[in-house]
Amino acid sequence: MKTFRFVLFLIISLSIGIVFNSRLVVSGQPVPPLGKFLSPFHGFWQNAENDPIDLASQLNTSGLQDPVKVHFDELYIPHIFASNDEDLFFTQGYITAYHRLWQMEFQLLAAEGRVSEIIGSRALNFDRSQRRIGLKYGAQKSHDAFKKEEPETYKMIEAYSAGVNAFINTLSYADYPVEYKILDYAPEEWSPFKCFLLISNMHNMLSRGERDLEHTNAITKWGRDVFEMLYPERPLESKLDPVIPRGTEYNFDAIAVEKPNVDFPLNITNPTIDAPDPDNGSNSFVVNGKKTKSGKVILANEPDLSLNLPSIWYVAHLNGPGINVMGATLPGSPGITIGYNDSIAWGNTNAKRDLVDWYTIDFKDAKRKEYLYNGNWVPTNIEVEKFEVKGEDPFYDTIVYTHHGPVTYDRNFSNQTTEVVNLAMKWTAHLPSKELKTLIAVGTAKNYAEFVEVFSDFTGPPQNYSFASTTGDIALWIHGKFPLKWDEQGKFLMDGSKTAFEWNGMMPQSHNLHVINPPQNFLSSANQHAADTLYPYYQYDHNYEYYRGRRVNDRLRIMSQVTVKDMMNLQHDNFNYNAFEILSTMLDSLDTASFIAKEWEYYEKLRAWDFFNHPEREGPSIYEQWWKNLNNLLWDEIDSSDVKVYRPSWFNTSKILLKNADFEMVDDQRTDVEETTGDLFRISFKQTIEDLEEFQEKTKGSLAWYEYKNTTVRHLLGLMPFSFKQIKIGGNRHIVNAASNGHGPSWRMVVELGEDEISAWGIYPGSQSGNPGNPLYGHMIDGWADGTYHKMLFKSNLSEESEGILYTVNLQPEE
Repeated sequence: MKTFRFVLFLIISLSIGIVFNSRLVVSGQPVPPLGKFLSPFHGFWQNAENDPIDLASQLNTSGLQDPVKVHFDELYIPHIFASNDEDLFFTQGYITAYHRLWQMEFQLLAAEGRVSEIIGSRALNFDRSQRRIGLKYGAQKSHDAFKKEEPETYKMIEAYSAGVNAFINTLSYADYPVEYKILDYAPEEWSPFKCFLLISNMHNMLSRGERDLEHTNAITKWGRDVFEMLYPERPLESKLDPVIPRGTEYNFDAIAVEKPNVDFPLNITNPTIDAPDPDNGSNSFVVNGKKTKSGKVILANEPDLSLNLPSIWYVAHLNGPGINVMGATLPGSPGITIGYNDSIAWGNTNAKRDLVDWYTIDFKDAKRKEYLYNGNWVPTNIEVEKFEVKGEDPFYDTIVYTHHGPVTYDRNFSNQTTEVVNLAMKWTAHLPSKELKTLIAVGTAKNYAEFVEVFSDFTGPPQNYSFASTTGDIALWIHGKFPLKWDEQGKFLMDGSKTAFEWNGMMPQSHNLHVINPPQNFLSSANQHAADTLYPYYQYDHNYEYYRGRRVNDRLRIMSQVTVKDMMNLQHDNFNYNAFEILSTMLDSLDTASFIAKEWEYYEKLRAWDFFNHPEREGPSIYEQWWKNLNNLLWDEIDSSDVKVYRPSWFNTSKILLKNADFEMVDDQRTDVEETTGDLFRISFKQTIEDLEEFQEKTKGSLAWYEYKNTTVRHLLGLMPFSFKQIKIGGNRHIVNAASNGHGPSWRMVVELGEDEISAWGIYPGSQSGNPGNPLYGHMIDGWADGTYHKMLFKSNLSEESEGILYTVNLQPEE
């Protein structure tokens, strides 16, 4: 309630002298009609919940066929028991909407490019970019194909949607989640299309990352030699530790893909659409009984994503005919995304691969009804998109579609300052896909063969799926839809008029990388390279991870008698591999003979640091700021470039600093002096001391890592009274415990599988309820930070009297 009091007093102070029932704009920000918002009978106060669960007065069961029981445990996780599948998913939709309706709808309004309807023209460019990259376009294609080809599963999606709508139909203004009142709008009817839009949104988060246009700029600006120095595909091959163990044999005949004799167009372009967070990734690892103390298989998984409230995940237990499954769900989607059933457990990490390509388009004339392809003029498809804008007239945007995909950049949405270059975007997310079938069906899989069969329908976004079973099997499959490409295809801008630049079809699902029961007795993935060079297909991404996977594998190789607690500790591992590999060189380069007292103080703290980013250590704060300043000096040519390029990875930056001291960018553009790497180390060290002293003076805080890093779980609207800041957690980006300022482990799960019992533990940085007025709002954040896990209540015969059950709702169909 303390956050509500704060917001209430803030609003009261703003409302003095204001006509309460008018919608206003204060300092450019919309303010809801305050009379309605402050009403004790309908407004803000109605969102203050005394009890975490109060479903009894809101039940609408007109969509049920048979009785359903919902048991809520001590974490307020719903355990849904239904006698048929449609009732099961209807109830999942209903209960998820009860806790997360605003989040479910708002994230999909953003994906569809409709935020302007809520907040006005400030969001118009964002909305236009969402439609121009094709999220709505891809979702509609998937929905239409799925409805036609998978009618039985589509019924489950309809049932889920009906459950969401059943909850929405219980609401009056007084019941609306508080965010609707703050933004002054109402929930709309849910539809199966929105479930497919959620998958498009996940594609956007996990598979849209690419740097084709920046690569084209870089190679045009600096030439091939500098480009290869900055962005090598496999730097220091001997240090790479791929997802699929080295030496794995592939028992298939690869499809040959020959590289044509073509040149890439070298058009300088400046992309303006924001890229996904480069830190989106995850850790997953599984060990078999030969490595564990109990002789049972243990699987651990944590997806590293934005730290948001309401949380990305919602935990649920689904029990119905032939299914008893529990785990993390995506609010807005039926089924379980990461979890376990009576026989298996599975986790996933993002499988880095370049799945977006850009093509130049030559239109015949200004009408843009035809474009050049293979020597012929081919017709386009032109769509006019309407954008409703709150408080203003609608905006219309014309989007031209080619066989490659939408022309994202053109005269109406240009990324140029002079000549317009028309660029079409080709992306696997534009193709029809069936991920929802997998998410619904995976809970029924009982063994490895059934798991593989279920995921044969999973076509994106590509994921490394780890697997464990009660029979002792461990496995890893990289599932998704991968284009067949020749070397470097899609790494640069391509000529859309030439057939030579087309994809060569799709890789057969059986050729996707996979391994079962390896001799090393463990498997892991952490967004690193997928395989060694023996894999016969071209595999490329600009943003592979080089530290987390190596650290996990280093630990798993030497661990024995592994326990559940050991796996939890590994998820919380704070070892800084980046610092371990370069800090001693940085320190050795300093001129200690000229040090003043303050420099000695910082130097000695770093010398004594053991490379672990634990929350109360000062060493991580000093090192991370020094590394930041060093990169700022080293890559000043990139930051000040007249065309858009990007910094090399941390791993490759270390390689350059350690092995290529004469590289032409090793200098400081602010001076006329030709610097060495040692000069950069010394200059940036002095700057670091100044920065840290200024920080302490300004904040009156310490250099404890958790204070300096300030990990914050932010409300989706950025409302700080609804957020949690300065969370006491270690780690950082590129560390196994990947908690940075606003990004990190969004769900942690550990599952132990024995023939007689499955035991699971989980935690995430938030709460089941998305309502800031709920007494349990954000209640799991402290435990998430300090390594406390909650034992999951997972049984197939729960009742009101079962230990751990706090509340039971009996849903009866209307007579």
